[in-house]
This record gives sequence, structure tokens and C-alpha cells, in this order.
Amino acid sequence: MKLLVTGYKGQLGYDVVNEAKSRGIVAVGVDIDEMDITNAQQVNDVIKAGNYDAIVHCAAWTAVDKAEEPELLDKVRAVNATGTQNIVNVCKELNIPIMYFSTDYVFNGQGTVPWNEYDERHPLNVYGQTKYEGELAVETYPKHFIIRIAWVFGKNGNNFIKTMLRLGKEKGAVSVVNDQIGNPTYTFDLAKLVVDMIQTDKYGTYHATNSGDFISWYDFACEIFRQAGMNYVKVTPVDSTAFPAKAIRPKNSRMNQTELDKNGFKRLPTWQDALARYLKEINS
Repeated sequence: MKLLVTGYKGQLGYDVVNEAKSRGIVAVGVDIDEMDITNAQQVNDVIKAGNYDAIVHCAAWTAVDKAEEPELLDKVRAVNATGTQNIVNVCKELNIPIMYFSTDYVFNGQGTVPWNEYDERHPLNVYGQTKYEGELAVETYPKHFIIRIAWVFGKNGNNFIKTMLRLGKEKGAVSVVNDQIGNPTYTFDLAKLVVDMIQTDKYGTYHATNSGDFISWYDFACEIFRQAGMNYVKVTPVDSTAFPAKAIRPKNSRMNQTELDKNGFKRLPTWQDALARYLKEINS
């Protein structure tokens, strides 16, 4: 099998390429320098030249607050929606599968009931809207996987864990929101599922975060400092209004994972276990 992985410089793309290669699968990672997904001709040329069996599309605009700047709207949409459509068009022509990564931000973020894979989508912000438009593009082609993830962390990039560790060391105290509930996703664990799934024809929409009890960002921060042996850091729970942001954040990021179970895929390990392995990884 030969895979093309977009967004190779990001947390997920990096781990997917490494996981695929560890299993003897040929995986070619590209980023904007090798294939600008907003350039339809370039997408067409690169994919056709590589003779790929499937495309794992990790590239995305993920700067959520920056996406709200009116002058950047066209650019965000060009990446998340049009760029995805460009890849879908070539996949259709070549009759090869596409895997697209989406987000809980496609939902309205309200309530306390976990989102099902096929719940109605009502995005809260520009990022969520453009990722939703990407989903719609992917859904026009039967050979697709959509995997929704949340609260992503990995070795190759910045994330909440690295931010907490830095602030804890610098300030000895942090305030963290306790009214946004969900589960983290470790890209190392997700990459294993991705490589398992892309070798099947079990197409459809999946939710895949690390398993375990749903938590708030405050709960997550407390566990980060506990596992990192930084119990001296004072963690104060606050309402999300304490951190005004350009983009509205979902308060309910809980996602059911019934489609994973139904299709015989193994759920990701608990987020506590993922955190322990991640801390070991970044400290080694």
C-alpha cells in the first residue's frame, strides 16, 4: 500500500507517516511546499504522479481565533473547504479512498449529551463552518472516512500540555476553564487507528478521541501537573468568560464513539494513559 499524507509538518500528519512506515507501508508526507492544497492543478499533478492507493488528508487551517478575522475568511475557506474539495476531485477520478479529519466544532457545542456521528451540524465559528464545508465535500464521494477529533496533542507541535507545563514552570499558578467538557486526542494513538482503518473499506463518519471519563480543561490541567510531578502549581478553575476570545468555543465537546465499536475498531487508550506516555516521550 502507498499513502499520501497531507499536513506532514503538523502533529497528526507526522505521526501517521511514522506509524505507516513502522508497518512497512509506503507513506509520503507532503506539506504546503510540496503540495499547496488550494492549488487544484498542483493537487492533481502531485497525486496522479505518485500512484497512491489512498489519501490521508491531515492538512487544515487550525488557528481558531485567527480564522475569525474577516480579511482571512477566504484563506481559511480555501484551505479547509476548497482545498479538501480539490483532493476529493482527484480521488473520485482515480477511484481511491480519502480520509478527512474533522472536529467537534461542526456541532453547536451546547447541552451535555455526547454528540453522535450523524447528529445535525450547526458550527459555532468560522473554523467549525469551514471544516463542516470540508465534510460536505468529502461526503459527495462514497469512498470516504471522516474522523472527528478534539483537544489534539502530539509530539510535533504546540498544544495545551506544552503550554501548561511552560506556564506552570514560569508562573507557578494557572487559571483554566472548567465549563468546556470533552476528551483529548493523542495523535500517536490516533495514528494507529488511522493506519488500521485506511486499509479497510469500512467507510463512514467516526468519532475518535482518547477514551475515559469526559473532563474539563481544568481537570486535564490538574492531571498534567500531577503526572509531571508539579503539584506545587496552583490551578484555579474559572468560567470561560474569564478568557474572552474572538471565536466561540463549544462547551460540549463530548463525542460518542458508537461507529468505531460497530465497525470493530479498537477505541483509543484512556487519556490518562496517553498523557503518561506523552510526558515520557517529550521528556526523553
